[in-house]
Amino acid sequence: MVRYALFAATSVAFILNTNPVIASSEIDLLKQQITAMKQDYEQRILALETGLQNAQKAAALAPQARLTNKPALRQNTFNPAISFVLDGRYASSSNSPDDYQLPGFSLNDEAGLDQAGFSVGEAELVISSNVDDRFYAEATLAFNNDEMSVEEIFVQTLNLSDGLTLKAGRFFSDIGYLNAQHAHVWDFADAPLIYRGLFGNQLSNDGLQATYIVPSDIFFQLGLELANGDSFPAAGNREGVGSWSAFINIGDDIGIEHSWQLGLNHWQAGHINQRGSEGLADSYAFSGKSRINGIDWVYKWAPNGNPKNRYFKLQFEYFERQEEGEINLLTNSADFDGKQLGWYAQAVYKFLPTWRSALRFDHLDSDNDGSNLPLLADAGLLTYGHTPQRLSAMLEWIPSEFSRIRLQLNHDKSYSDTDNQLFLQYTFAIGSHTGHSY
Repeated sequence: MVRYALFAATSVAFILNTNPVIASSEIDLLKQQITAMKQDYEQRILALETGLQNAQKAAALAPQARLTNKPALRQNTFNPAISFVLDGRYASSSNSPDDYQLPGFSLNDEAGLDQAGFSVGEAELVISSNVDDRFYAEATLAFNNDEMSVEEIFVQTLNLSDGLTLKAGRFFSDIGYLNAQHAHVWDFADAPLIYRGLFGNQLSNDGLQATYIVPSDIFFQLGLELANGDSFPAAGNREGVGSWSAFINIGDDIGIEHSWQLGLNHWQAGHINQRGSEGLADSYAFSGKSRINGIDWVYKWAPNGNPKNRYFKLQFEYFERQEEGEINLLTNSADFDGKQLGWYAQAVYKFLPTWRSALRFDHLDSDNDGSNLPLLADAGLLTYGHTPQRLSAMLEWIPSEFSRIRLQLNHDKSYSDTDNQLFLQYTFAIGSHTGHSY
């Protein structure tokens, strides 16, 4: 329209300043051209307005069409995500794995060293899917040394309430930073010593978990778990609650490159019945009550907040356990009052897009006492002044998030005979897999 007005004004000025001898036919021609231009612009504007109206109608009708075509939830088409993880390895040590000890701590059958040589380690088959818009289900089957076990199988709520999530079934406890992660996700081929001594590498529950994200400017999570208390470090079949745990996690970002998370944890079992452990002379059983308190802290850095090419992670966990009860070894028994504690600190640095390196240091201590010290010595619960320690270093090549080859060295002083250990670990994942936690 602006161009039309300028053209008309220019034409009129031209006509008024032109010699009167110009023929009237030329004036009529100019008028016709002006009229044609005006009609052309009006048609274009009308076409644009019509197109805008049609687009608005289509946008209004689109959500209705999606709702109309959505299948009924009761159909529940079975279309799960399936993945398989192979975590193979080669292990070598200067001492025999059968001689491994952790003085002052009760070890279950799964807390020893890997057997020397090549092995498939632990393979996992994971099946997961949304049940409907309210529930999510996941099952993890573990294959280890020609044996299959149900590692995790649970159902979890979706969209239950703002910040509230419930989980029921078998699952890894969320106490601590590392425990809830599957072993193939860990930054080292083996568990920290304190996890080995307190949880038999990893604490698993059959029970119920409730977590709540508190509305806040920072990450603030509260959690409670109720379990049957049948698995290590508890024991004994119970109809009710055999063990329970609680945890608090807070965290925040510092700019775009730095972030941190702090956790406080508590686990307790009041009626442990005949918890089996491996001693120096023979296996023994503990009955009584046990309490574990812990703290964990994680710091992460990535340039411009992007960890694809480089990042740094510093991780620390500390746990302390107090136990009161009775030790039974063969036909003898003793009152037991035990205190065990330990921590580890590790640093991981990704220095190239496909290369990472890491260092880890473990330290344990214990102060156990009882009515029959020779029996406690046979059970391996006396340290005679030895404090278990270990230094680990690893280097890994990670071509993608689905493959990894890792070399790890341990200088292990868990017991009096220092052990040097080597691991060559190869991990491959096939299929879709869930994202990792912070």
